This record gives sequence, structure tokens and C-alpha cells, in this order.
Amino acid sequence: MGQTIAITLQSLRSLPSRIGPSLVAIIGVAGVVAVLVAVLSMASGFRETLSGAAREDNVVVLRSGSSSELDSGFDGEQSRLIAQSEDLALVSREVYVMVDIPKKGTGSMSNVPFRGVEADAPAIRQNFELVEGRMFEPGRKQVIAGIGAAGQFEGLVPGTTLEFGTERWDVVGVFTADGGVAESELWTDAPVLQGAYRRGNNFSIVYGQLQDPDAFNAFKDTLTSDPRLSVQVERETDYFAAQSEILSTFISVIGYFIAILMALGAMFGALNTMYSAVSDRSREIATLRALGFAPRSIVVSVMIEAFVLALIGGLIGALLAYLLFNGLTVSTLNFASFTQVVFAFAVTPDLLIQGIVLALIIGLIGGLAPAIRAARMPIVTALRE
Repeated sequence: MGQTIAITLQSLRSLPSRIGPSLVAIIGVAGVVAVLVAVLSMASGFRETLSGAAREDNVVVLRSGSSSELDSGFDGEQSRLIAQSEDLALVSREVYVMVDIPKKGTGSMSNVPFRGVEADAPAIRQNFELVEGRMFEPGRKQVIAGIGAAGQFEGLVPGTTLEFGTERWDVVGVFTADGGVAESELWTDAPVLQGAYRRGNNFSIVYGQLQDPDAFNAFKDTLTSDPRLSVQVERETDYFAAQSEILSTFISVIGYFIAILMALGAMFGALNTMYSAVSDRSREIATLRALGFAPRSIVVSVMIEAFVLALIGGLIGALLAYLLFNGLTVSTLNFASFTQVVFAFAVTPDLLIQGIVLALIIGLIGGLAPAIRAARMPIVTALRE
């Protein structure tokens, strides 16, 4: 142990004299970690937006076989039967359509969710709050916009007027909903939206809040066993977890694939750096071995140097990813509903740990072969170099 500590300290003290090759390894590892954490934070943020504000005591009811509210539908009588359930404390029968709105900065048209809601809708959503303007008036073509949508799309400012087809809608307010998916939407009165889009008395989905969260199974059994209904009932948390799975999985796979490709390049950089370090110190290492220092102490010292360089690179990359991407707000297409979802990148502690672990793995692989070479180097040959 004493030999290992002595050699390691000597090796680390000599790093400033090898700053060029060391920076190559550090920058390579930092790039890998920054890209991995940044891409995965996109998936994390998307997943958090869809499911983070969901509540265990909230339920969603769709037509049986529907993958989302876009392809779900109930007539007035069916929606009334669902809304009259004794297990529900709050209920909102809602209409869901898509509208085209230009995206800020690009002018390209995006599919934005436009939702017709009933009076209980704000209370069902987590921490709903109007932050600008006022609530829409029932029976009038007035709209309130989620704060995420207002930040990403044109014209969603109180006092402006939007045109969808032949209809004109006044924007009267902006709301938040605890960072949930509702902040990507426009809301209006459900009957008004039904009339504007010729939906009759049909609804897309029924949102509800249970009297008792433990009553979910009883509520589900009551609806699914009613011969007048063909429904699927899910907790809000499960529904949005399934909604986010496709895109978040796709992003994660792409992120790991890119990181692996970059990691290969970083490993070659680390190998080159450590081989260069061993070559520069060959006479020194041979002298230590001639004095009786154990080969394993030399292996450990070279490995520790590789770990230190990788750890520095990993910390730099993680810090860059956090500073540049955490909280960055963007919008992307939700594959389940084909509408835009506004979300913020979320650089979580778990992602930072993943990045640091990857950096250490690069250091392990990049330092192992040079360490073994240093330990096996013939003493006489090394002294002559």
C-alpha cells in the first residue's frame, strides 16, 4: 500500500508536465458525458411533464380500444352515465381537437391541443392557477392558454384573437398546472367547442377525481360491467406513463447509441494518453521496479491516474449539461396524440450519476492496457530508452 501511494502521488504530481495529452482525454470524456446527460434529460423532462403532475386519485375514461383521447369518443348519454358515478367527487367531460398555430421563431405550423372542458376541470388538475388574465366565460368563444403553449407558439397572449377555420377565438388568460401536460394546451368551454367543430353532444374523454383513491377498482368494475358502455378506465398516472413511454424510450435509445459511439472515441483518446504517459515515464518506472517496487503497485498507480482524468472529464461534462440544458424549454411531437407537448429538459441526479459512471468505465478501459504494459516492461530495456 505504501509503494502504491508513493507511486500514485508521484504520477499525479507529474500531470502538469503532460497537460496536452491529459486535456485530450479530459475533453473527450467530458464530451461523451455532456451528450449522454443532455439527450437523456430530454426524455426525463418529457416523461416528467406527462406524468409528473398526474394524481393517483384522478381517473381517465376512454372508449374501449382507444390509444389516446384523439381516437376516443362518447355520445352524450354514455358520458352522462360515466359522470353520474357515485365514486366520483369531481368530473369533467371533455372534447379534444387539434389546431394549427405557428411556432415562435420558425413560423412553422404545429398541432396544438385544443380542449373543451367543463366546470370541474381546473379543480381536477394539479395546482391549476391563472397567472395572467381571467377564466373564459361559458358559452363564448374564449380561450385560456397553458403557460408552456404561450411561451412556444404565436398569438397566445391575453387580448389577441385566433382564427381556426372560420371561427374566431379571443385569448383571455394564461394558466399553469404544476408543470403538467395541460400547460401545453388551449382550453375553452366544452359546449362551445362542440358547436364550433360540429361534434353534437359527443365527448372525447371523461376526467374524474375519486371520492376515495382506494375505490378505483370498484369504479372500474362498475363501468366495464355496464352493458350500455364500452370503456377502458385508467388511473391518470398510468395513462400518462403509457403516453410518455414511446417517445421517452426512443430518445433514450438514441442517446445511449450516440454516447456509445462517442465513448469509443474517448476510450481511444484515453488509451493514447495513458500509453504516452507510460512511455514518457518508462525509465522512471523501470528504476522503481529495480528498487523493489511491486508491479501491482505500478498497475494501480496508472489506473488511478486514468480514473482521475476520466473523473475530471466526467464532472466537467455533467456540469456543462446541467448549466446548458437543465430547464431548457422546447416542444416536440407526442407520438401518442400527434400534438405538440411543451416540456423542459430535466437533468436529474440519476442522470448525472450515469454520466460519471460512464466516465469511470472509459477510464477503466482506457487505463487497463497501458497499466499492464507498464508493469510488464522489461527493466533493462526500459532503462536504455
